[in-house]
Amino acid sequence: MLEKKSIEYEKVVLIGVINRNQNEEKVNEYLDELEFLTYTAGGEVIKRFVQRIDVPNPKTLIGSGKMKEVEDFVDEYEIGSVIFDDELTPAQQRNIEKQLRCKILDRTSLILDIFAQRARTSYSRTQVELAQYEYLLPRLTGLWTHLERQKGGIGMRGPGETEIETDRRIVRDRISLLKKKLTKIDRQMETQRGNRGALVRVALVGYTNVGKSTLMNVISKSDVFAENKLFATLDTTVRKVVLGNLPFLLSDTVGFIRKLPTQLVESFKSTLDEVREADLLLHVVDISHPNFEEHIESVNKILAEIDSADKQTLMVFNKIDRYQHDNVDDDDLVTEKTSKHFTIDEWKRTWMQRMGENALFISALRKENLDEFRKRVYNVVRDIHVTRFPYNNFLYPEHLDQYQ
Repeated sequence: MLEKKSIEYEKVVLIGVINRNQNEEKVNEYLDELEFLTYTAGGEVIKRFVQRIDVPNPKTLIGSGKMKEVEDFVDEYEIGSVIFDDELTPAQQRNIEKQLRCKILDRTSLILDIFAQRARTSYSRTQVELAQYEYLLPRLTGLWTHLERQKGGIGMRGPGETEIETDRRIVRDRISLLKKKLTKIDRQMETQRGNRGALVRVALVGYTNVGKSTLMNVISKSDVFAENKLFATLDTTVRKVVLGNLPFLLSDTVGFIRKLPTQLVESFKSTLDEVREADLLLHVVDISHPNFEEHIESVNKILAEIDSADKQTLMVFNKIDRYQHDNVDDDDLVTEKTSKHFTIDEWKRTWMQRMGENALFISALRKENLDEFRKRVYNVVRDIHVTRFPYNNFLYPEHLDQYQ
């Protein structure tokens, strides 16, 4: 009988900075997310280092004393990678690497690495490769000797492994070639979208790992890849869905994240055309996450960047089965009751109340409240269709009231 091969995780150290813009609570939250990103990339976080510093060190971001502390830990525990939550300049990355003698990444390069792992189609691989080259271009000096010394592992996937002798001219040529390739694929995809006929288009958007793909599977009865890791979905999936007798197109898009690398937003703008051309957005939110309100802000910010902030939107608060709140005794005069202690019913009486029927509370995994969800989506899609195609009503009258 064959033995089951165990997964070997690379040992990683995380580093965060407390400053005027990020207090300790915020930094710990960001590091929690960075740890999940690291796990998704195949790393195991051994230790976190946090330094309070108002003015970042131009050479190493953190102070010399903290750097020595990190260096000693890296040497003692044979750490493979050190990952900074804040973006490093090319000079900082080189200086830190020289002192610590291991792979140095920041949040941007880590996300790029995960995208390189997750890209499945030629289109998404091209988008990721373009983003990687644009990130690497200002960092070419002194980078390749490091890659010769230690290949593979987190941060080493993609062009870095095979383009050791790359210089700036070759990289610029490659970027130009990739952009032309994407333009050609964009035209093909635009033609495909045009051939889908007069159907209302609905797009799932939201923070990464909020359950969009799970919801897609439930609604469309398809089998879109979904797992509890960040960026499980990179390639846009489009399915024809029928509610009652009302057909429409439903697309699942790449998840967003805070501090999303600019290179990725630019490279994936064409993929996000599905969002731009959608008639209705289903903004899926993981209400069980303690900072879901910030996730909503992050998604809205990116929607604004792709000119989709004003689209008709239904807010879908998912994972109500996992929602927990801290119970606070009403007579407790010591503990102040904040939003962290709210029940879902209490949340519904906050700013969510202004959304009325456009706020839906479901569990895609447990299939809770899906009838109410389907009814609301049906009514909105029907209204869009009737408004746009008043003389093309293909609905059979006996089905019109099914979701009333």
